[in-house]
Amino acid sequence: MRHHHALEITLTRPLKTAELRHAARAWPLAANSDATRLMTLVAAKTPDRAVRRLVHRLSARLPIDVITPHYPDANGKVLLNLALTPATHSALKTGARHAGQTPERFLHLALHRAVAEHADQEAERLDRAARHLLTHTTPAHLLSAVGHALTRLPEGPTP
Repeated sequence: MRHHHALEITLTRPLKTAELRHAARAWPLAANSDATRLMTLVAAKTPDRAVRRLVHRLSARLPIDVITPHYPDANGKVLLNLALTPATHSALKTGARHAGQTPERFLHLALHRAVAEHADQEAERLDRAARHLLTHTTPAHLLSAVGHALTRLPEGPTP
């Protein structure tokens, strides 16, 4: 049974209007305001097949960086389709071979390590910031101020 999969395309650069029109002749696309990301629907049995079908139809027409389903799968995972340069692909294969893994498994583990390292660094940064703030106030006042600030935040994180 075929389902419609919402796919997001991240581009390596903004598209010109003519490029977007040319690509949209091959596949219906919706662009964001600066034409660096596109959305589309693809009918396929699986998200992987949907991504492959889209790559086949659009890779010659668009400067594709990443294609990913817009929604996670039933396990909460998101499929990433990365356009690797030949040198990067070669390095990935070499690293995987040295580790005794497939390139897919090698990349999977490397991404998990990178995400975990980023999460640890962010936790340490927040801990340092909280300790610094606590040198000038009480825990109760800090907690109250954080709660107040959180109720006034715009959607999404700030840089």
